[in-house]
Amino acid sequence: MSQFLFLTSWWVPLYSLIGALLTLPWGLGIIKRTGPRPAAYLNLLTTLLAFAHSLLVFANIWNSEPKNLQISWFKAADLDLSFALELSPVSIGAIVLITGLSLMAQIYALGYMEKDWSLARFFALIGFFEAALSGLAISDSLFLSYAFLEVLTLSTYLLVGFWYAQPLVVTAARDAFLTKRVGDLLLLMGVVTLSTLAGSLNFSNLYEWAQTANLSPVTSTLLGLALIAGPAGKCAQFPLHLWLDEAMEGPNPASVMRNSLVVAGGAYLLYKLQPILALSPVALNALVIMGTVTAIGATLVSIAQIDIKRSLSHSTSAYMGLVFLAVGLQQGGVALMLLLTHAIAKALLFMSSGSVIHTTHSQDLTEMGGLWSRMPATTTAFVVGSAGMVTLLPLGSFWAMLSWADGFVNISPWVIGVLVLVNGLTALNLTRVFRLVFWGAPQQKTRRTPEVGWQMAFPMVSLIIMTLLLPVMLQQWYLLPTWESINWYVVLILFASTVIGVSIGATVYLHKAWSRSRILTWRFMQDLLGYDFYIDKVYKVTVVNAVTLLSQISAWSDRYLVDGLVNLVGFATILGGQGLKYSISGQSQGYMLTILAVVSILGFFISWSLGLLSKLPF
Repeated sequence: MSQFLFLTSWWVPLYSLIGALLTLPWGLGIIKRTGPRPAAYLNLLTTLLAFAHSLLVFANIWNSEPKNLQISWFKAADLDLSFALELSPVSIGAIVLITGLSLMAQIYALGYMEKDWSLARFFALIGFFEAALSGLAISDSLFLSYAFLEVLTLSTYLLVGFWYAQPLVVTAARDAFLTKRVGDLLLLMGVVTLSTLAGSLNFSNLYEWAQTANLSPVTSTLLGLALIAGPAGKCAQFPLHLWLDEAMEGPNPASVMRNSLVVAGGAYLLYKLQPILALSPVALNALVIMGTVTAIGATLVSIAQIDIKRSLSHSTSAYMGLVFLAVGLQQGGVALMLLLTHAIAKALLFMSSGSVIHTTHSQDLTEMGGLWSRMPATTTAFVVGSAGMVTLLPLGSFWAMLSWADGFVNISPWVIGVLVLVNGLTALNLTRVFRLVFWGAPQQKTRRTPEVGWQMAFPMVSLIIMTLLLPVMLQQWYLLPTWESINWYVVLILFASTVIGVSIGATVYLHKAWSRSRILTWRFMQDLLGYDFYIDKVYKVTVVNAVTLLSQISAWSDRYLVDGLVNLVGFATILGGQGLKYSISGQSQGYMLTILAVVSILGFFISWSLGLLSKLPF
């Protein structure tokens, strides 16, 4: 039975796809009399089956060797379209995480979107989301992984624009789609180039090719940068990072999936591309620079946000920056561990913030306060999620950071500085948000705020337990270091950064009557960080204006040069026809004379041009 479940584990993405297809009759309005609830229940059932199947497989695969499956789809002559899949502890574990968090997010959505008229359409999109993520987890083909990333891009566009009646939502969905398309286009160029150079796009074959590949520095650099561009767009990394902030206009259950799993999908592909990226030192350095800039910059920006979802979304970009930095330093195991711990903690934080938004009908931090006594489950979820995000012993992120810092304390000490800075600023920001939302005196919108219903409380409580038990699971999987090998100086530094961040966040002066400081210097810094270093303005002045100018030039040339030439020929033809109709004599010898005259003139010009060519010195 276990062997059968293992060999059929590639069915897991199909469960989610079937669930999404089954919800379409309700999502498209074909079935109306029952309401949208049956569609949600069908999708929940297929997700539960996928989670149970993957969990049973994972329980029996941990000590097994990875296996590759080749599923042929179409064969004709030299054309062979087949899907290469990898069944390993890492890929199956990723599916367990995806289906488990998706199940929690869907139960959460039942309460959050209880009265939404298009609930069925939302669950259909979540099903496609889940299917693409599960397929990406077990894909052993770069081309198939690219196809799944494209499905994720489309699903992101549809989910961000879910409430399409609002103009700001439409703008956010468009910007998210176009920004990702930039990275996807460059990634496609890299995929096509790699298929030509390596002759295969299966990861197992690409790893063998990379061991003996001899590429020129220019080729390896361009190939590496193209392969990085796709994950950079998916993970909201600089300079393709602005879309994640705007994507917070979508429903919060989709934000739970997006900030915990979808951004991790691009990082997972980057992890699998490590051996190919190692061919280019420039690409690895680009990963290090991109990850460092995004990690520090996004963490700073999150501190100045007064929107609760945007404050958390910028920290998502920051932690994905740490993952990029880990891959650039060839620390793939650390990157995976950081993705695991971040996904669970960030899903819990977004569920907690969504509960606050659901009950207060506001996302503005300055309008909240005093919720800890009225929403104890939500408060506990936020505290545990925040503790799971920073290096607070003994929770998961602490061990991920420690395993990374311990390996670089003597080789690259500056990495420790980046980790300490990002961790300390994250602790400061989460403490600031906690004080504004849950602490202090109740505000106008929070005086009579009730706790959320069981549909929203159950996923939060489940993730609280999972966050607290994550170190135990890591110990069972032999991923934690032994006590003898721990560098206690590094432990002290990481833990001290958390304590300092929490202390500053707990004591810094916060006044809710005004969202901007009255001190000019602090106001400038607040605006600089609040508006994301004015990068959108820089893009508007440079990229947007350049594209606008090129579009205007193209439109002018199309209208006056291309269309003008075509219109000139047409006008000349009309005039010629109108003139000739008055010279018709009806005599055939006249027609023959005209043809001979024209042919003679053409022959003269042709012979003259050939004579000129014969005199040229070549």
